[in-house]
Amino acid sequence: MSAERPPAEPGWIHEIKHHGHRLMARRDGARVLLLTRRGLDCTPRYPAIAAGVRALRCRSCLIDGQAAACGADARSRRGGPRDVLFAFDLLELNGRDLRREPIETRKSLLGRLLEDAKPPLRLSEEMAAAGDDVFRYARELGLEGIVSKRLGSFYRSGRSRDWITSKSRPR
Repeated sequence: MSAERPPAEPGWIHEIKHHGHRLMARRDGARVLLLTRRGLDCTPRYPAIAAGVRALRCRSCLIDGQAAACGADARSRRGGPRDVLFAFDLLELNGRDLRREPIETRKSLLGRLLEDAKPPLRLSEEMAAAGDDVFRYARELGLEGIVSKRLGSFYRSGRSRDWITSKSRPR
């Protein structure tokens, strides 16, 4: 769901929204697939991301993230020198379906899975500030915007009132 401003009430986490392509990174044993929302295989386009997912310490996983070309400062840029997967959700780990777990549990498990990961995998961390402050920060940096996620929410494919995207407008 989109909104002009992020939610102001407590009970939300806020993350930077990067310019790039939404990907589902699926690992099953040594096999890795990077899929678009429409199910297109774009693994050959992101070989470093695929290698990073393959190197994770798990038997299987399904990571929801944003592939972005980044500059040396790790800000997303179109046509940057390297591709990064900003991982923001974990839907399955070692055969365990996590979609009915609250966002806090999924983010914690994702953080642990990625703690030893090397670039180009990065955890999309929540910002410890009010939504308006995070949104203003993203705008000042020229980033795409933020995504606000309701604490306690389960994963749902598609649009949801529990995930609200606030996009920056060019000044």
